[in-house]
Amino acid sequence: MTAAATPSLPSAMERPHFIGIGGAGMSGIAKILAVRGARVAGSDARESATADALRGFGVTVHVGHATAHLAPDATTVVVSSAIREDNPELVEANRRGLPVLHRADALAALMAGLRPLAVAGTHGKTTTTSMLAVSLADLGLDPSYAIGGDLEGPGSNAHQGTGEIFVAEADESDRSFHKYAPEVAIVLNVELDHHANYGSMEEIYTSFETFVERVADGGTLVVSADHDGARELVRRLRATPRDRALTIRTYGVAEDADVRVLKITPKGLTSEVAVVLDGEKLTFDVSVPGNHYALNAVAALTAGAALGVPAAELGRALGSYTGVKRRLQLKGLTDGVQVIDSYAHHPTEMTADLEAIRGGAENGRVLVVFQPHLFSRTQELGKEMGEALSLADGSVVLPIYPAREDPVPGVTSALITDAAQAAGAAVRAVGTPDEAVEAVVGMAEPGDLVLTMGAGDVTELGPRILARLAE
Repeated sequence: MTAAATPSLPSAMERPHFIGIGGAGMSGIAKILAVRGARVAGSDARESATADALRGFGVTVHVGHATAHLAPDATTVVVSSAIREDNPELVEANRRGLPVLHRADALAALMAGLRPLAVAGTHGKTTTTSMLAVSLADLGLDPSYAIGGDLEGPGSNAHQGTGEIFVAEADESDRSFHKYAPEVAIVLNVELDHHANYGSMEEIYTSFETFVERVADGGTLVVSADHDGARELVRRLRATPRDRALTIRTYGVAEDADVRVLKITPKGLTSEVAVVLDGEKLTFDVSVPGNHYALNAVAALTAGAALGVPAAELGRALGSYTGVKRRLQLKGLTDGVQVIDSYAHHPTEMTADLEAIRGGAENGRVLVVFQPHLFSRTQELGKEMGEALSLADGSVVLPIYPAREDPVPGVTSALITDAAQAAGAAVRAVGTPDEAVEAVVGMAEPGDLVLTMGAGDVTELGPRILARLAE
């Protein structure tokens, strides 16, 4: 593979202003633009470590949202789907007639001229993108990447590399992944989620089909052979005539998979994976637990091979991946109790992480502090969330984290706790984070694993639990 010259900046991106610059996706794009020479500014609702890190790259970060934060010479404004129309900076941008770009448009512009690899799917995008970023870097290919989480190793969610590959998450939640034109695309799974934007599985399939149609002529789609929704997507794609060449490569334990997983051997909180790819048997290690993460690694292996990276070398390099923050991240060990943080917020993710942790718990119990994310998701999937919690030995459930949503009458955490109790789970609801900390500390004994789980601010409870255990 050859090194790629850093693409030049479009004139509109020379002095961009990001509204909500502290977000995982937004901050990564802002950082890459700053490294490429743009004079980047932005605002966020509160101070954060991410804001400080951006300032280290010369980015101007304002705290709070105000008209005055939008510089007189700003050339464009970048927003995410979470920014409301009445945001004062967006109102001012519209008054001035400035171009307003969705973050996906900005990311697509950054990938132009490189070899994009886009990772899509209802679950596992951040982990799989991170695995590729770390392993390709370990091979000296220095890829650019934009990830929806912070890597453990590089300590960053984005990087401007010198290589020709650009690895990025492709978010289906708001259909923004339709903006990309990757050379290689991964679809890990296809399920109904993001109920505020999708009303049915038919809408989901149509959206993923549109994403696949964006794959470059002669490109490759890597897709799960095990997941029912992914298999249906493949069936639809193969039944639809297209005017561009597309190679579809399936992976998984299914007997008809193009890249066949022969065996996944658990080794505590790691796994050994054996696969057959293009007639060659490969065995490699994955330094995170559970079949879910092992299969993500196989997807990464298959996609890397489609870009021309030698599979045996990439398999060895995948062993250098040690995790991404909030994806089964060990926060600490106190008084014989391990505290682990999980971003899982959809029932499928919850089940996968609980099964993975169960495999590494040995004789200890698995205790969960769960924070539901979004009223719309809880309304649609609360029963399934409760059933997933039945895999734990004990659970504490916090109130719903609203994020960008307003409350929905009748939609509370009781939808989850009632379903969990009906499934035979030991679960209790609490009203505040303080109550959650005290409840789980009161339950924990040496040898137990405590999992803080959810996409909201439940991640902040891990250090507090460890501190109380130490007391």
